[in-house]
Amino acid sequence: MFSPDQENHPSKVLVKYGELIVLGYNGSLPNGDRGRRKSRFALFKRPKANGVKPSTVHIACTPQAAKAISNKDQHSISYTLSRVQTVVVEYTHDSNTDMFQIGRSTESPIDFVVTDTIPGSQSNSETQSVQSTISRFACRIICERNPPFTARIYAAGFDSSKNIFLGEKAAKWKTSDGQMDGLTTNGVLVMHPRNGFTEDSKPGVWREISVCGNVFSLRETRSAQQRGKMVENETNQLQDGSLIDLCGATLLWRTAEGLSRTPTVKHLEALRQEINAARPQCPVGFNTLAFPSMKRKDVVDEKQPWVYLNCGHVHGYHNWGNKEERDGKDRECPMCRSVGPYVPLWLGCEAGFYVDAGPPTHAFSPCGHVCSEKTTAYWSQIPLPHGTHTFHAACPFCAHQLSGEQGYIRLIFQGPLD
Repeated sequence: MFSPDQENHPSKVLVKYGELIVLGYNGSLPNGDRGRRKSRFALFKRPKANGVKPSTVHIACTPQAAKAISNKDQHSISYTLSRVQTVVVEYTHDSNTDMFQIGRSTESPIDFVVTDTIPGSQSNSETQSVQSTISRFACRIICERNPPFTARIYAAGFDSSKNIFLGEKAAKWKTSDGQMDGLTTNGVLVMHPRNGFTEDSKPGVWREISVCGNVFSLRETRSAQQRGKMVENETNQLQDGSLIDLCGATLLWRTAEGLSRTPTVKHLEALRQEINAARPQCPVGFNTLAFPSMKRKDVVDEKQPWVYLNCGHVHGYHNWGNKEERDGKDRECPMCRSVGPYVPLWLGCEAGFYVDAGPPTHAFSPCGHVCSEKTTAYWSQIPLPHGTHTFHAACPFCAHQLSGEQGYIRLIFQGPLD
């Protein structure tokens, strides 16, 4: 029973289904998180259910008839089969589920506004000049209001007039039980990790999710007309660590339970202070190095540790060792003479990307984001969709494509000499 006190303060009993975290942002968007545009979005049980489920199917012979059927107060999906035939599937209210919509549009039906991720754009000068490939109404997540609060993903979201339109060019078909289904232009891809989101995680296989939540193998290219094969034994149910790709941005789904086992920002801050308390030194300049605070994550500090990416030796910043003939990018490590890129180190501050609570001993290459060994090992194995038909591993904190043999390196710190 509710106590009168809880009724006035519903926040005490809020049920969290999970969170979506956008890859490529280290804790917040470059301009700061604002409103529905932020780097992570929590899905809470709504005060009143707003889920929908399919009900009546109408076959209309003219676009006008189709428009008449889809009334403004009712959700519907229209499948245009030809100029003379449209199938309209009406959806009715479902009191057992909550619906959350994700897309590029800032219209009110979108709960979480997502824009294209520009790799490494921690500053905002370079963002948003490109033509977006993210759909305005990209996908929807339907959560069960009762335990175990299962979350399922579907391609496409309802627009302001509560419609989803699949035009003539979209891939669509009739299913064996007489229902309609289809894919969106650039598709919604999902990858469920094997062994959950833990230190034992292994990448799963990328699949495409249809408008009705069925699972398919990938099309030949992102927007090919021909759908992949249906994968019968897999579902659109999200699990802790599932990745959702919207062709321009990739989101990580973390369940509330999974997040409760993840290191907190406080824990990461304690690890940062622990490293700094050990007073690591530059082996050449003998000056003490320190990781800057979590809040200052784009200004290089004078005490900032730098690393030679080929060997992992950590130094303070210095000017020598430049290999002029290699356009100044490669440097020779004074400790071991190996030649390679020399970059500042940054702590990975977005705790949701960590698969364990281990110490920050490894860095992604070439960006220098530092986190636990298991976390670097996991992300370096994941082929993330890039553009419309390539995949590559990337740093979850900045979305830079990984380089080098493994994509990450173990850091070698020198302790104080006293």
